[in-house]
Amino acid sequence: MAQAAEARKRGKTKDGAVDRDTLLKAYRSMLLIRRFEEKAGQLYGMGLIGGFCHLYIGQEAVVVGVQLALGDGDQVITSYRDHGHMLATGMEARGVMAELTGRSGGYSRGKGGSMHMFSKEKKFFGGHGIVGAQVSLGTGLAFSNLYRGNDRVAITYFGEGASNQGQVFESFNLAALMKLPVVYVIENNKYGMGTSVERASASNDLSKNGAPWGIPGSQVDGMDVLAVKQAAEAAVARCRAGKGPYLLEVKTYRYRGHSMSDPAKYRTREEVQMMRTQHDCIESARRRLEQLDVEEKQIKSIDDEVKGIIQDATDFAQASAEPELAELYTDVLLEG
Repeated sequence: MAQAAEARKRGKTKDGAVDRDTLLKAYRSMLLIRRFEEKAGQLYGMGLIGGFCHLYIGQEAVVVGVQLALGDGDQVITSYRDHGHMLATGMEARGVMAELTGRSGGYSRGKGGSMHMFSKEKKFFGGHGIVGAQVSLGTGLAFSNLYRGNDRVAITYFGEGASNQGQVFESFNLAALMKLPVVYVIENNKYGMGTSVERASASNDLSKNGAPWGIPGSQVDGMDVLAVKQAAEAAVARCRAGKGPYLLEVKTYRYRGHSMSDPAKYRTREEVQMMRTQHDCIESARRRLEQLDVEEKQIKSIDDEVKGIIQDATDFAQASAEPELAELYTDVLLEG
């Protein structure tokens, strides 16, 4: 009993697997994404966000867990369900929300919207609207790292719906051939738009999709942020050691529709509720923190801080000016 209590004080569970500070950091990051996305959904319903809007609610543990495994200079590229990735890489909620609402204070000065934000500083190379297109680009990032002789790793996210696109397998071939430092992360949330993965993929284990090219892979519980972190650390270490690409299938779940226009009638309310009540990544992290003797007031402090950040981001976005008409003619051509 005394040993168990001492372990908890050090921020470890009985098996020594959980670091309290790491879990607190993960909890804050996941909660920030959750509350941001909830607010984005509200603003979309009010007509303050136009165009497409794909929310990340439910999947927060994926990007937060992977991000905990990365180092300075590692790159991230993803698909159109990208707000969570932006926040996890350290992009400011203010700039992301302003971009969503089409304001000049946004990361792309109000011209990119939900799917097209970038941050060179944070090594975030965008969300991309073309299904699977970012996989080729992420492979290119890895090639640039190899060419420059650095030890950076490119994290390339895509969904199970994109996993059978032709350019994905072309990328696998090049990455394996050249031993590129890229981790391919399949965010398997079970439904590509409205089609379940069982109806769209002949493979029952997407982590094996790189096998024809000799790319190793593994499956991980994407509702457990520490499990994702552990799996990502192993994958990143392999790439950094020059052993070539790795494929992670992270099994997760989105609570909302494919986009804000999707009523999600292809699944039952009971299924969604079961995932929310039994497998939610944020509630699971909160329970673990309680087991580690983290006081309720500390958790409440994080909740209040996040609430303040979201309110500030919303106020900033609404106060920012719309882009000048002259912005229509900027960023359309880069002279070589």
